Amino acid sequence: MGNKKRGSRTHGKGHGKSHRGAGHRGGRGKTGRGKHKKSSGHKFGKYGFNRPPKLVTENEVINIGRLDEIAHHLVETGQAEKEGETIIIDTKKLGIDKVLGRGDIQQNLKIIAENFSETAINKIEKAGGEAEEKQ
Repeated sequence: MGNKKRGSRTHGKGHGKSHRGAGHRGGRGKTGRGKHKKSSGHKFGKYGFNRPPKLVTENEVINIGRLDEIAHHLVETGQAEKEGETIIIDTKKLGIDKVLGRGDIQQNLKIIAENFSETAINKIEKAGGEAEEKQ
């Protein structure tokens, strides 16, 4: 209310006794939240929005820098193939949906994946490799 009512006798609080103590407001602070101040103190019901689980898809992703690091290990364990100087990695076999572009490539890699980021494609081709999209 500010200073608007300062000139009046009761400062906008009704008769003289109304503004004494905390009885006028039903207790001080959070008093009465469980009883008489319920409606103003509690939120009931559900809030927000959850997408249906069948519509939510989370891609398993990997960065090209990590693929470059583990490429030789994948060849040794039979999860990737080597043709000449090129290592062929099928990310579907690794359970990966998308290849992202963080990191650097030092080797000649042919990567087969469902999705690539633009930076990943650029870096793979710049290093002399190939990015093949396969659905």
